[in-house]
Amino acid sequence: MGGHVISSVEPVRDADGSEVAVVRPDEVSVRSRPVTVLGLDFVGLVFALFFFAWSLSPSLLPRDWIFQGIVSGVTSVTGYGVGLLLAFPVRRWVAPRFSWWRLRRRFELSSEIVVAILAVSTVISTLLAAADWQRDVDALMGMSPTAGVAYLRTGLIILAIFLIVLFVARGLRRVARAVARLLSSRLRLPMPVAHVIAPIAVAAAVAIFVDKVLLAGSSDAARVVFGGQNSGTEHGVVQPIKAERSGSPASAAKWDTLGLQGRTFVAGGVGSDRLAQLNRAPAHEPIRVYAGLGSAPDTAARVRLIIDELDRTHAWDRRILVIAATTGTGWVDPVAAESLELMYNGDSAIAALQYSFLPSWISFLVDRSAAATAGVALIDGIRQRWARLPEGHRPRLVVFGESLGSQSAESAFGSLAELRRSVDGALLVGPPNSNRLWRQVEDRRDPGTPEVLPTYAEGLTVRFASGKQDLPVPEQNSTLAEVWPDPHVLYLQHPSDPVVWWNPRLLFTRPDWLTEAPGRDRTPAMRWYPIVTFWQVSADLARATSPPPGHGHNYDDALPYAWAAVAAPEGWTATDTDRVAEALMVLRTE
Repeated sequence: MGGHVISSVEPVRDADGSEVAVVRPDEVSVRSRPVTVLGLDFVGLVFALFFFAWSLSPSLLPRDWIFQGIVSGVTSVTGYGVGLLLAFPVRRWVAPRFSWWRLRRRFELSSEIVVAILAVSTVISTLLAAADWQRDVDALMGMSPTAGVAYLRTGLIILAIFLIVLFVARGLRRVARAVARLLSSRLRLPMPVAHVIAPIAVAAAVAIFVDKVLLAGSSDAARVVFGGQNSGTEHGVVQPIKAERSGSPASAAKWDTLGLQGRTFVAGGVGSDRLAQLNRAPAHEPIRVYAGLGSAPDTAARVRLIIDELDRTHAWDRRILVIAATTGTGWVDPVAAESLELMYNGDSAIAALQYSFLPSWISFLVDRSAAATAGVALIDGIRQRWARLPEGHRPRLVVFGESLGSQSAESAFGSLAELRRSVDGALLVGPPNSNRLWRQVEDRRDPGTPEVLPTYAEGLTVRFASGKQDLPVPEQNSTLAEVWPDPHVLYLQHPSDPVVWWNPRLLFTRPDWLTEAPGRDRTPAMRWYPIVTFWQVSADLARATSPPPGHGHNYDDALPYAWAAVAAPEGWTATDTDRVAEALMVLRTE
């Protein structure tokens, strides 16, 4: 009964008297007729509904109804495809062996009615529940609550995406069938073989089209678009005239070669006069040196230019020198830079290097090695020059990196021990989950400590914090050095930051951070679902910086306190840190 066609056969005599089996045209192989509901595969629809419901469960960040519709639409289509994939071998080789399979058509009409009712009720009830979940996440982050009824509009976006993708998929299936018929008629291939080869050929053609046309075209378009932006200058940004800045008339790093973010960096910050007002003491003019992609022909030459700039500005005579590894566009967090300059009253120098003009997520996908190469070259180059100075006449050397910049900074060191031997401190903010050193420390964290906020080696070598409340403070009658031996290496990471927690393994593996108690700003209602959670956190990446400070990928509120933990000047107090934080608030409102 397994592989043959089941049909009603009427004996017909041929001319020679032999019987010929005649199959009625309304009867076909049971293997090729899956149960459908409203024209959709029954199993695929069930999986799509499950994935849809899961996709509406809360994730790391709040989602408005439009964004939720996009996420759930893509997830529902994925679920439909998974259902088809899992059902195919069962229908093809298992179900036809059971006699009840031939009677399934009697239940199709009732199945359509029941499933249609369940689908509508599931969609409406889950959308309303999702609005409640989103309000909980909004409350955790101090954001305006989501409107419940408005969330029902999400269903329209989901339906549109589902139908569009379904239309494209069915079109590709028709193409595959046409290719199979062509292979069978022209190359005389057996039809079963043709039906195996054709989908593979169509899939390969689609993959080549996506890779060579869509992605390559998108990459080229991105380079054109962001390359054009890199040539511009932000409104209100003007060329610095003070010699302490790259891009000034005295600098060998010319203003028009620094790129958009480089020009913003060297022209920004607080001058010595304003620092003196805020700190109520005479101040230095902060040193900021930078080399853009156009400043020199290659990475090595750009590093030499930065070292020449440090020599020219006498940066080696300052109390602290920070090597700031940039993000994909060449961005240096202005709050991080200003926090440090306020803390040292301008007696500081910051050096940064541009390695790309693409946003970090594009740079991460198409040329991740550029960040690592730039980080190694810049940190090694400056360290070698710094090491030649007399020990008593060196500035404090600290590395800083945020987001992809933290990965760039980590790349210069083979291990945590090497990092601590090489520099006087490190502040690494919002590290991507693929960071090598970060991953090693997380995997080797002290037993019983959570992934979201681990303890490593009892906190003696590296610390983790999600905010100022987690940062170490001196105990009574002790100094911070006694609580946490120098040099200090600190990771800032929010429980709600998708940059930190996104990983391809989310597709099929539940991570530790979703089996533990949630962190301070992650809702306990978040659960791990195969495939779905990966899409949810992937979507969160697009909105990572949208939450207010203290949540998502926005660390502005904690940066002054993090600098105080990593590289505070001698005699620094908690009151001093609060004063810097208040001064930053004033500067942000000016």
